[in-house]
Amino acid sequence: MSTVLIIEDEKELANVLMAYLERAGYEVYLATSGDRGLKLWQEQHPDMILLDLNLPGMDGIDIARRIRQTDDTPLIMVTARVEEVDRLLGLELGADDYITKPYSPREVVARVKAVLRRVDSAPAKEPSMIEIGDLQIDPEAFSVVKSGTAIELTPTEFLILLTMAEHPGRVYSRLQLLESTQGVAYEGYERSIDAHIKNLRAKLGDDSKNPRYIETVFGVGYKFKKAVE
Repeated sequence: MSTVLIIEDEKELANVLMAYLERAGYEVYLATSGDRGLKLWQEQHPDMILLDLNLPGMDGIDIARRIRQTDDTPLIMVTARVEEVDRLLGLELGADDYITKPYSPREVVARVKAVLRRVDSAPAKEPSMIEIGDLQIDPEAFSVVKSGTAIELTPTEFLILLTMAEHPGRVYSRLQLLESTQGVAYEGYERSIDAHIKNLRAKLGDDSKNPRYIETVFGVGYKFKKAVE
């Protein structure tokens, strides 16, 4: 049974969401403050975190930073803020997805299932190591090594990189990359891919203006270069 940690200070909303997740077969932990949420994460090691952005005490941004310093637990950011910059900030901190309030509990359950499914599911074909230039991408181990040094990626970042690296030179739209990571494309969320690409470039030491790995195809999306210098 997969475990989900909800960190949400609106108790009524949290209890409804908890009931929906438990009905879907998940074991659920609940924290109504940031400090308690961080402690539960350390104690219980959940398979998934639903993290509200606005919390008493330690807020969601600080919690995401703390978690991503040492761990790649799948994380969905929940926020009442509508500004795109706030949503993208959560993604840049390593969130795998975001949901804005008000939301349908059924949608949240669907998002949780989609993120956990992509983390847990085995590739349809026999995985093989991908070597491009100084990068080694291992689909089976979910690992990336650059010039002998391991690069820590979130599950979403890894799947975006893997999707493009499997077909160098092929251009992927944002919706296609979103579908490769979520299992389904949520229209209106495709711009979240830009934040994940920004994270990937930073971790790979790539330059968006003179890229070695990931090229922007303006008006379309992104592609992995056929030849890495």
